[in-house]
Amino acid sequence: MTMAEMRTNSFINGEWVCSASQIDVLNPATGKSLASVANASIADCLRAVDAADQAFDAWKNTAPRVRGEILRKAFEIMMAEQEQLARLITLEMGKILADSRAEVAYAAEFFRWFSEEAVRIDGDYRRAPGGANWLMVSRQPVGVALLATPWNFPAAMATRKIGPALAAGCTVVLKPAQDTPLTALAIADVLQRAGVPAGVVNVVVTNPSGPAVAAMMDSGKVRKLSFTGSTKVGSILLAQAAPRVINCSMELGGNAPFLVFGDANIDAAVDGAMLAKMRNGGAACTAANRFYVHSSVLAEFTDKLTARMSALVLGDGLDAQTTLGPLVSRAEQESVAAMVNGAVSRGAKVLCGGKAVTSPAFGFQATVLADVAPDDEILKDEIFGPVAPIVGCSDEQEMVRLANDVEYGLVSYVFTRDAAKGMRVAESLEAGMIGFNRGIVSDPAAPFGGVKASGIGREGGHDGLLAFLETKYVAGNW
Repeated sequence: MTMAEMRTNSFINGEWVCSASQIDVLNPATGKSLASVANASIADCLRAVDAADQAFDAWKNTAPRVRGEILRKAFEIMMAEQEQLARLITLEMGKILADSRAEVAYAAEFFRWFSEEAVRIDGDYRRAPGGANWLMVSRQPVGVALLATPWNFPAAMATRKIGPALAAGCTVVLKPAQDTPLTALAIADVLQRAGVPAGVVNVVVTNPSGPAVAAMMDSGKVRKLSFTGSTKVGSILLAQAAPRVINCSMELGGNAPFLVFGDANIDAAVDGAMLAKMRNGGAACTAANRFYVHSSVLAEFTDKLTARMSALVLGDGLDAQTTLGPLVSRAEQESVAAMVNGAVSRGAKVLCGGKAVTSPAFGFQATVLADVAPDDEILKDEIFGPVAPIVGCSDEQEMVRLANDVEYGLVSYVFTRDAAKGMRVAESLEAGMIGFNRGIVSDPAAPFGGVKASGIGREGGHDGLLAFLETKYVAGNW
């Protein structure tokens, strides 16, 4: 995809709309400007909401098969243009091309999955237990949906929300992160070419985003908010949604524990750790952030993980030899550095990496930290970078207690050869998803989401479709 082919304007009511001001998008590998996108005003954002509202009746009454075929066409376009989209993701987000290609395939799969779910909106019809009347249950689209997505998976986080919303019959306004807006705008272009009618999908990039989001929610036309981001921002949005009782789905912070028991296959555990920790350069809500390893295998696991992490090549994600790209911004780089430096000051030992670099501009070395205290600050929040803190543990009970001893509960990873132990531990872990001898849990066909401060509701699977549907019950005598 060339610079001339990049979409940089807002997408409102089927048209590409310029703005008086621009938002600069930086290339994390160089720190230099990649492109400038339209900075949508509050008025622009409200026009997008109006467009979605006006398009809603026609779209909800469009045959499910037709809605599904449009999503299927969008899937086909994305896969045909996988390489161009992958390069765009790497340019604005920084991840290596292999990860970007995988993201495009994963993102496109949400369109394919929900193209099939569009024709499977269920209902119920039965006689009341008392015999006096009949009970009919149907599902209807909730209405205009405001979708807010983060920078780390700019394609997948958009399609994971747009796919089920459109399948259900909702119209949407997508507000992507200002760090990575180009991919979201490219997906809007894909959907337009796939046949989405004007007004059904709208995309606005806005900075500052708070006032614009508040105005859209206060318009009285937004009936659904689907947000992926930090728990702090999610809490603020829930409070803003409360006065109008807006239906909310929240996929919030994670702080995934990675448990390695004494009977685990250590080579498999290290393979899983590299996926769970280093997929997306560690910038994932599902990333393993805390490694709890049984003392009997602590040395072996630590040595092998350190060797694998040390072998990663940090560089520009577009370079073929690069196996670890930069972080998305200077702010993210400084945040990760502060967390590592803090842990080291409290006694953690750096086994590899540990430093920010200037080439690539926002790079941070793959890092393994040993001798981390079980109550260290670095274990309490998402690192969102290529850093693996390891804590030695003496028994199963301690590992489970430490794994659960945080406010988050998105995903946990468990490695053991004992299936009974694995299932027992999975039942004990306070998380919405469990990776059992596996470093990746995400699948468009599966319900994705967490418990505690990690969110409300599920995305993906049939649950993801239900999130955009309201249940209507009719009691009748006929």
